[in-house]
Amino acid sequence: MKSSNAPILLQLVLVCCFALAQNTPGKPESSTAEVVTPQLSEDQIRDLIRQAADRDIENDRKQHDYTYIQREEEHKLDGKGQVKSSESRTYEIMVLYEEQVRKLIAKNDRLLPDNDARKEDEKIQKIIEKGKNEREDNRRKRVEKQNKDREEARQFVREIADAYNFHFSAKENLDGHETSVIDADPRPGYEPHMKNARFLPKFRFRVWVDRAEKQWIKLDIQCIDTVSVGLFLVRVHRGSNIQIEQIQVNDEVWLPKHVALKLDARVALFKGLNIEENVTYHDYRKFRTDTKIVPVGEAQEQR
Repeated sequence: MKSSNAPILLQLVLVCCFALAQNTPGKPESSTAEVVTPQLSEDQIRDLIRQAADRDIENDRKQHDYTYIQREEEHKLDGKGQVKSSESRTYEIMVLYEEQVRKLIAKNDRLLPDNDARKEDEKIQKIIEKGKNEREDNRRKRVEKQNKDREEARQFVREIADAYNFHFSAKENLDGHETSVIDADPRPGYEPHMKNARFLPKFRFRVWVDRAEKQWIKLDIQCIDTVSVGLFLVRVHRGSNIQIEQIQVNDEVWLPKHVALKLDARVALFKGLNIEENVTYHDYRKFRTDTKIVPVGEAQEQR
């Protein structure tokens, strides 16, 4: 999974193109939830979803203040669901000139050879030099586009609140947080307002929302009907699934902790794609403007 500027909740759409494998159809299950009589009306739940969506946009903005480590582990499966091959890549994620940049630092949990590491440093240095020499009018256009994309993201996640029927399912303590567990099923006959929202009826989801902070901390999204993207170039099959967890960082922002994806898809009507992927995020650090990128060779000389 590639690092993205889009809020995590937007994966409801991005799943169509990138999310990952076959899972038993049906609603997500929670083994530790306490089933209770519904305490929230559907309108109250809808408002709660909108509040969580707004916080999601704010989390995305604050995420650009942090560097972190992102490890991606991918398993390719055969027709029987057995692992054929596995591969992992670890990246350092940083923000340079208002944009997230990924620096590969390890493959299969082994640090890159010096030559490959040096190439990664050179790539970062080129981005830094490009940013230093960027014309002010180009920077202004880039920032304006980022703001426009964020506003479109806000509108999209708010449309989710209109596209689904919501059901209060249970109360559950999740990692020390008292949450409301809410199921969402596509609203019959719903007419999407935004272009990307046309995919929403193809998915159902369950969300865990912190009752005090109105912040979602876990999502379980399932594909319930075949999704075709790009004139049938990609077909995501029913049962594909994505689970996303967030963690509170520095008591100020909720950021990704773990993403588990399963994809059963076909590319260009020929190539089958059966994949499991796990992405973990850790070592969140506030990014400082005085942070200096030091090439591997120089770093070794300074030791």
